[in-house]
Amino acid sequence: MATINRFEDLEIWQESRRLAKEIHIISVETGLKSDFKFKAQIKSSSGSVMDNIAEGFERDGNIEFRQFLSIAKGSAGETRSQLYRVFDFDYINEQRFEILKKDYENLSGKIKNFITYLNKKDFKGNKFQ
Repeated sequence: MATINRFEDLEIWQESRRLAKEIHIISVETGLKSDFKFKAQIKSSSGSVMDNIAEGFERDGNIEFRQFLSIAKGSAGETRSQLYRVFDFDYINEQRFEILKKDYENLSGKIKNFITYLNKKDFKGNKFQ
């Protein structure tokens, strides 16, 4: 694996950013725009995925990074659960729901795989050098 110097270079961060933008688009283009509390909740959880990946990376410690990745994975699951309500409340059609659900499942899997990779590394992070 190549050395990653910025969180922006992480595929999982890039994908979480793309998905947060998809959630934002839904929040302005559908009836979700008038469901203020729910709109804020799903935008927050989708943004939390990318933000926790970034924050964990910037902590410069492998242990902390894994903790933040775990939180990011949880937020991806939360967003996926909320997508069921977005669909059930008829804000998006079944095709869009299935695509986004699968995208969030894939993202969760990639985050899990990255955590597994970090668990196998002896490197503790820059703050411990």
